[in-house]
Amino acid sequence: MEKLFENLNEDQRRAVECIDGPLLILAGAGSGKTTTIVSRLAYLIDHVGIPAVNTLTLTFTNKAAKEMRERALRLISSDTYPPLLCTFHKFGLLFLKFNIHLLGRENNFVVIDTDDKKKILKKINSELPLQLLASEISRYKNSLITPDEAYRQAEFFNYQQIAKVYEEYETYLKENNLVDFDDLLALTYDILDKNPELASAMSQKYQYIMVDEYQDTNELQLMLLKKLCSEHKNLCVVGDDDQSIYGWRGAHIRNIIEFDQDFENAEVIKLQKNYRSTNQILKVANTLINHNRGRLGKELESTRGDGEEIMVLNSGDENEEARKIAKNIQKLVDSGVKHSDIAILYRVNVLSRSLEEGLNRAGINYKLVGGLRFYDRAEIKDLVSYLRVMVNVHDDFSLKRIINKPKRGIGKASIEKLELAAHASSKSIFEYIESSTVAELEALVKKKNTATLKKFVEDVRFVAESAKRSMYDFIDVLEETFHIKDIYKNTPDEVEKTLNIDEFYGMFRDFVKNNPEAELIEFLNDISLQSDQDEVEGESIFMMSIHAAKGLEFGHVFVVGLEEGFLPIVGEGSDLEEERRLGYVAFTRAKDTLTLSHAKSRFYKGRRSELEKSRFFNEAGLCEGSLKVEKSASFKKGDLVRHKIFGAGRVIGVGKSGKEYKLTINFGGTKREILASFVEKL
Repeated sequence: MEKLFENLNEDQRRAVECIDGPLLILAGAGSGKTTTIVSRLAYLIDHVGIPAVNTLTLTFTNKAAKEMRERALRLISSDTYPPLLCTFHKFGLLFLKFNIHLLGRENNFVVIDTDDKKKILKKINSELPLQLLASEISRYKNSLITPDEAYRQAEFFNYQQIAKVYEEYETYLKENNLVDFDDLLALTYDILDKNPELASAMSQKYQYIMVDEYQDTNELQLMLLKKLCSEHKNLCVVGDDDQSIYGWRGAHIRNIIEFDQDFENAEVIKLQKNYRSTNQILKVANTLINHNRGRLGKELESTRGDGEEIMVLNSGDENEEARKIAKNIQKLVDSGVKHSDIAILYRVNVLSRSLEEGLNRAGINYKLVGGLRFYDRAEIKDLVSYLRVMVNVHDDFSLKRIINKPKRGIGKASIEKLELAAHASSKSIFEYIESSTVAELEALVKKKNTATLKKFVEDVRFVAESAKRSMYDFIDVLEETFHIKDIYKNTPDEVEKTLNIDEFYGMFRDFVKNNPEAELIEFLNDISLQSDQDEVEGESIFMMSIHAAKGLEFGHVFVVGLEEGFLPIVGEGSDLEEERRLGYVAFTRAKDTLTLSHAKSRFYKGRRSELEKSRFFNEAGLCEGSLKVEKSASFKKGDLVRHKIFGAGRVIGVGKSGKEYKLTINFGGTKREILASFVEKL
């Protein structure tokens, strides 16, 4: 047993030895949560004597499950039956194989992937946006909403149509004995809910349950866990409320915040020793996240010493920012730092374009994680194809890409017929359409398509001529004539696609501004140098969104776009507390150095915009001059707290006392005013 505990700190050891009843291990970034989980599992099996088959450990990704399984098996005696350690969805799959007959279905069902799902939905309805259909049906299933309930809830015609597609989709799955990804949990819950005896038996089988990344669970996963814990309360969840950044995909932070309400008499153990980052990095991360009120509260403390101060880069625009970052990265590389130990993080993918160009110019290899390079994105390729046709109407390759974007009713078969006819006439497709009579075109395509094609070539000529009159206005004429943004209207990624298009438009205007005598062909040649980058070889730095960086760590981290509107995103629909958590996640990816960058202006929605410095500089205590950031109240009315002398009490008021917060607390009928730093949350 001593070997098991030799690498654990006091709090980790307490978490390992706390085996009965509900337990929340609040594990800060870099605090060794995986070590704690696998040690606790080994302790249960090898030292307490719990049979491995009576344990269940759940996580979210196959990668995490694999790592935890390998580490756990190294700690557990080899003659022990291996415990079940898998993702939520793998557990659902195993459960359904044995129990789906209770829904009147065969257990030889097939699990379909996302592409299969989309093909089925497209077959049912090809008019509604495919991504919208897929995401709404997924939302219904994760909220346990049946097609009938979806009908009743539908306020708008579009959602009535979605409910109808949902009903037909469900019928198709049942008739063909298919199960989609969401069904793995939704059907599992349905069976347990309709069969209390089975739910009781499952709970008796899995007497000790652990859940990793609990802050990422949704409502359905919580309900499923309650079923599995119906006969006992031995549920241990591990997570960090400060790293809950997936609200947009259904994760519910209330699951971890209100764990003690869902599972009574829960114990909370905080892992606050950080083995990853220096104190300088943790200081700004802690100071920033302390401004969130919807959190359980903890303070990370480094085991690695003070470290280097946080560097702040102030730039006039995104191009200057890219140059400075490239220069700093080159310094790190020259000092012996590996490329792979350096990362650039951003809140929105649109910021990658100027960074890519800056790194290309500096000759620094990079890998874009979880996304396409700016010039490889479909919407940018569409725009480049439009511009190429404006320069050369005989470019059949580019013309075929855009002739039906946005949709003009010109299908694949029509394009093939036009291409064959043009080839037979020794003409380009554009030239053939322009020179052919209406009768000649009607012999190939439908009558309405003939008028569409004639209008298309006229519009191309008109927009191409506008470039000769004014290159700066050309991009507005292009959008007003062809409505390229409409390609992505009413799709789930409409906002991001539109931002990328606006970024391209802004980049074009910037080129014209800096090269007033340049022609369209020169702009195309200029960007071809950026987009046709040689295949990256050898070591590369990493560029990615903050979401993609969660769970990773790097020696040196650059966080860009720290401006109001980019980090944090502000306005209707945004959640400022989740934005702070994103900032916290970004800061705590860094081990040795952290650089925070902001620009005074950027291209945004097709125009150069003056930007305000992110409030996070202020909130993290990084403002220049004498301005100091006051610690915000992490307590609110109704919170349960403990005082080392007065015991437990409930907060009934929050006020200020100088730079501290003063709490009015009811201790068993006696009201006292106490400074916030002298109590802890329960």
